[in-house]
Amino acid sequence: MIQGRNVPDDSPGVPSGEVYDWYQRGVKLLQEGSPAAAASLLERAVAAEPESRSIREALARAQFNSRQYVQAADTFRWIVDANPAEDYAYFGLGLSLWRTGDMEAAQEPLAIAVAMRPDERNYVTALRNVRATLRARRAM
Repeated sequence: MIQGRNVPDDSPGVPSGEVYDWYQRGVKLLQEGSPAAAASLLERAVAAEPESRSIREALARAQFNSRQYVQAADTFRWIVDANPAEDYAYFGLGLSLWRTGDMEAAQEPLAIAVAMRPDERNYVTALRNVRATLRARRAM
């Protein structure tokens, strides 16, 4: 849950409003195609509410979309560790690892996501692509 509390901080660059406002603005920035700005704002929100999976998922998506793949993998991994039933977090972790070039590591979280949601075409396609890449590399 995201708590709507003010976080007093007079430091330059601290956004105004409550943590929930930061989250809402971050999600809006992400939807509007500004993932780096969203990530910056959502990092502040995570610092204020470190246990919020909602904020962390938005942050992970913003990090991924701004090509911060290592950071996105770390954030998705935190979500998976906090709640192993989050199929989307496994998918995001797998995609993030794939984008870092670590196909071996990407395979397991994608396989878990597919096992959890075999009907989700994006999950199945990503796993299939990773496995095809691994087979092609082994054949070389």
